[in-house]
Amino acid sequence: MAAHEGREEYDAVIVGGGHNGLVAAAYLARAGLSVLVLERLDHTGGAAVSTRPFDGVDARLSRYSYLVSLLPRKIVRDLDLDFRVRGRTVSSYTPVERGGRPTGLLVGGGERRTREAFARLTGSGREYEAWQRFYGMTGRVAQRVFPTLTEPLPTRDELRRRVDDEEAWRVLFEEPIGAAVEEYFADDLVRGAVLTDALIGTFADAHDASLRQNRCFLYHVIGGGTGAWDVPVGGMGALTDALVRAARAAGVVIATGHEAVRIESDGHTAEVAFRTEDGDGTVSARHVLVNASPQALAQLTGGTPPAPAEGAQLKVNMLLTRLPALRDPSVDPREAFSGTFHIAEGYEQLATAYAEAAAGAPPTAPPSEIYCHSLTDPTILGPDLVERGYQTLTLFGLHTPARLFERDNDGVREELVKSTLAQLDAHLAEPLEDCLATDAQGRPCIEAKTPLDLERELRLPGGNIFHRELAWPYAQQGTGRWGVETRHANVLLCGAGAVRGGGVSGVPGHNAAMAVLEGPDAAAR
Repeated sequence: MAAHEGREEYDAVIVGGGHNGLVAAAYLARAGLSVLVLERLDHTGGAAVSTRPFDGVDARLSRYSYLVSLLPRKIVRDLDLDFRVRGRTVSSYTPVERGGRPTGLLVGGGERRTREAFARLTGSGREYEAWQRFYGMTGRVAQRVFPTLTEPLPTRDELRRRVDDEEAWRVLFEEPIGAAVEEYFADDLVRGAVLTDALIGTFADAHDASLRQNRCFLYHVIGGGTGAWDVPVGGMGALTDALVRAARAAGVVIATGHEAVRIESDGHTAEVAFRTEDGDGTVSARHVLVNASPQALAQLTGGTPPAPAEGAQLKVNMLLTRLPALRDPSVDPREAFSGTFHIAEGYEQLATAYAEAAAGAPPTAPPSEIYCHSLTDPTILGPDLVERGYQTLTLFGLHTPARLFERDNDGVREELVKSTLAQLDAHLAEPLEDCLATDAQGRPCIEAKTPLDLERELRLPGGNIFHRELAWPYAQQGTGRWGVETRHANVLLCGAGAVRGGGVSGVPGHNAAMAVLEGPDAAAR
């Protein structure tokens, strides 16, 4: 598609057609602005896409991002999105062997059942009561903090007053989260289950003085005002599809195969240069919103790119002919895999894995978490696969920083997948390999993505899924009014690297659009 479609100037040009860029485009177009989206690939969506990764197999998987928590219902309502999520009745299952027998902790299925599961694992009601107190506290914080994500940035003091709980503020905002985990909980398995939310895509120790683990934990427990992580019906690509429909219905022009290569701005007007297979071109705009990393923003505007923040995750997608049986006979695999299935994520195991990776070696017992999308939403599978009982598995590995893969990405990837699945097999009554489906060529239906793969495929600097280290959701020096401002008054960052970015949220897209619609005086404050 020609970028300008007969015109050479727009009110706003969005660079990048990921979900945040599409959110911004739809808001601006619905407000009456002319909007052009330039996307370098032949499709929109960025990391929020669904694909059929296995040859000849009718399974449409959320290839990169896969669960939804941080997307405000406000955005879905404002843009009239045809997009739904489904909750998971089971929150998590963490298997373990104790006293020579397989057991585990199933969280979900009602309060009574969860209480009994804690007592069966730990021998008393203490850990369950602590769990209730701790997550009661984070739940109250979520109710108070989550609505602020789509408002102008509060100051630190304003957010503290909004939280209105000094213990919660200390635990989440001031002390390493490891201190609270150890203060509240005594059981190693329970401690690990709590800590994992602080380590998703974040390479840190529980007691890291930088508090990067706290920021990660905060964003993982405030989503929707509840902290619940839901399954996108139809896969993550359903969100992108809905956003594309909403944007086009509002008049947005979406030009795929158009790669922006330069942005020149005098603070009032801007020119965006792009290239396509058919040649180069330019388009003018009053506002440019960049749905890309801070590094890409700097390169486009002639600035100095910041150092990338290191990514630290292993993403594995699988298709199974059936769910494997568990060694723990008290738990139905359909329940265990419908929530988050924690593997090698005891508190001490996480500390050991971090120490090994920090020393430059792949963890000997790689921690990971798994869930089965198709148990909650079978629409991602073709009817024949559903009838035959096929299921998906999504695995997210922790403490696998990009540095581990720099020597031999393919070799270390293969090694880590093998050792990660061995940790899972230790809790199964049959090898996972026996349950893997095969594609049209007879190959096992399994694919893995390292941080370096994500850097290459999605241009995520360092393979970091958040584009940079997550930031506190309050104003700091240089963050601007909405957390999307740049050194150019009419160039805004609407990607995950904005303040309050990261995850599938649409929040940076919403906030960049609000900054434009408020006008240059407010946006420049």
